[in-house]
Amino acid sequence: QVQLVESGGGLVQPGESLKLSCVASGMVFKIQDMGWFRQAPGKQRELVASITSKGDTDYEDSVKGRFTISRDNAKSSVYLQMNSLKPEDTGDYYCNGLAGYYFSDLVRIVGSWGQGAQVSVST
Repeated sequence: QVQLVESGGGLVQPGESLKLSCVASGMVFKIQDMGWFRQAPGKQRELVASITSKGDTDYEDSVKGRFTISRDNAKSSVYLQMNSLKPEDTGDYYCNGLAGYYFSDLVRIVGSWGQGAQVSVST
C-alpha cells in the first residue's frame, strides 16, 4: 500500500521561499516518476512539477523558474523548493507517483493522497 507523507508547509510573505518534502513508502521509489500537485482554494488539484526516475524535470508554466523539484532515492523522498513565492501559490501541496500523460487531463496517480502540506503566501 502506497503511503505519502508531506511536510514543510507554512505561512510566508510574497518573495520568500519554502521547501516541501515528501517521503514515500509501499512503492519501488527509484523507478517511479514523481510529481507535486497544488490545490488552490476553490480550484481543482493540478500538477505543478514532475521528475522522472532518471531525474528529468518539468514544470507547469506558472512555476517555471521559481520552483525546483528534486529526489533522493536513498531516502525515498521527493522535494519541492519554492522560491519567489506569490499569493497565487497559496494552496495545499501533495506529492504522488505519476503515470499516464503528465500536465494533461490524462495524468494518473499511483497512490492515495496524503495529508498534504499547506502553503499560504500573504502579507
